[in-house]
Amino acid sequence: MFPALSQSQWLTLHGVVVLAALVTYAALSLARRQRRHPSAAIGWVLLLLLVPYIGLPLFLVFGNRKTVRARRRPRLGLEEAVREALGGPGGRMGALALSMGLPAPAPYRDLVVHQDGAQALQRLEDLLRSARRTLEVSSFLLGRDAAGEQVTALLAQRAREGVRVRLMIDGVGRYLGGWPSLRRLRAAGVEVGLFVRPWSSPLRGRVNLRNHRKAAIADGERLWSGGRNLAAEYFTGRQAPGRHEPPWIDLSFDLRGPLAAQARDQFLQDWAVAVGERPPPPASAGATTVPPVAQLLPSGPDQADDTLYELLIDACFNAQERIVALTPYFVPDPALLMAFALAARRGVTVDLVLPRHSNHRLADLARPAAVRELLDSGARVWLTGPMLHAKLVVIDRKVALAGSLNLDSRSLFLNYEMMVAFYDTEAIDRFAAWAEQVRAGADRQPPRPVGALREVGEGLLRWLTFQL
Repeated sequence: MFPALSQSQWLTLHGVVVLAALVTYAALSLARRQRRHPSAAIGWVLLLLLVPYIGLPLFLVFGNRKTVRARRRPRLGLEEAVREALGGPGGRMGALALSMGLPAPAPYRDLVVHQDGAQALQRLEDLLRSARRTLEVSSFLLGRDAAGEQVTALLAQRAREGVRVRLMIDGVGRYLGGWPSLRRLRAAGVEVGLFVRPWSSPLRGRVNLRNHRKAAIADGERLWSGGRNLAAEYFTGRQAPGRHEPPWIDLSFDLRGPLAAQARDQFLQDWAVAVGERPPPPASAGATTVPPVAQLLPSGPDQADDTLYELLIDACFNAQERIVALTPYFVPDPALLMAFALAARRGVTVDLVLPRHSNHRLADLARPAAVRELLDSGARVWLTGPMLHAKLVVIDRKVALAGSLNLDSRSLFLNYEMMVAFYDTEAIDRFAAWAEQVRAGADRQPPRPVGALREVGEGLLRWLTFQL
């Protein structure tokens, strides 16, 4: 038996534990150069102060948000390349992305913006059937439903026909998709990778970092991407007992060209993490920039900067006429929210389109404060009846950003995400027309005052669910 501790001894021991927890937090944050936003940093410090016995284990498991250290980039030739990019098709955004070490704008052709889920599924199947050498498919989740079975059956068929097929799904997303069986795929010759499995992660202390990137690449030449996961609700709707649930409103696209080769390079980097291999060197660095061009914009723990977050803030501050943003979850950090609000205050038309009720109740409960601030600034907020899962931001006629990024702090700072920035005016107009069609079917939300108690509750919910 251990001797009983007096109250003073207990307080001394507790103080040592608190001090050790805070020193561990500071040491790991400095050693790994973890740049946290003030609300997240305050949250961790309070947790370690108040309940260090719980807070320290949680920090060691979930507390690291970057897998690379902030680095001093080599300047040789970079400044000249950035200056050249400023005068190129990508303009300011293209140059800023290049300065962050992101891929240079690359040409593409045959862009198709999918009008609905049925077309998106058909285009995905066409791409999978077109492959002659390689197929790489990345999705957050794989549904155990009709759409998931349809895609996996085609992947298995292509593998049996001699195509090298690699399928990567997120280690947590697998369970959210209904825990589909992967045995049949492996038996057919499909290589399957689970990205950061919760209990056997190669990324120590980073099991909360999810891969949310979505892409299918055939032979490094064709790319299918956007916001859709490989499950029924994203394409044709889900069959429920006695009824058919309609598909969600979502956005995806496909194209051909060197941009697809860049997406394949990114997939191979992620695949190496998932299966524990050494990542290969990029193979598409020599792409020419014959218009039209677009730019692959990965964001997440594998980037030294918070790339998409910083690019969005800069774009909002420099918008001149209109910003249209579609997202299922709107829980931005104060800086990004201020960028949207200040754009509206200086006369830019800001339209934010959200689902009236998303598939995540906590996100709906956490978003009203940000929505109220936007409405107070003069922005317009629109609510769709069906679930909206699309991720799209169009700024003036300068850029359309489409891909996997949600406008919440988890997506902006913790997830592995990927967007494509389209700089060609014809492509921008096509994405803008798609967004306008969705907005036209939505209802405008009027301002609604709330009490102080609710504001405090919303703030606590944002901190607990989207910062840590």
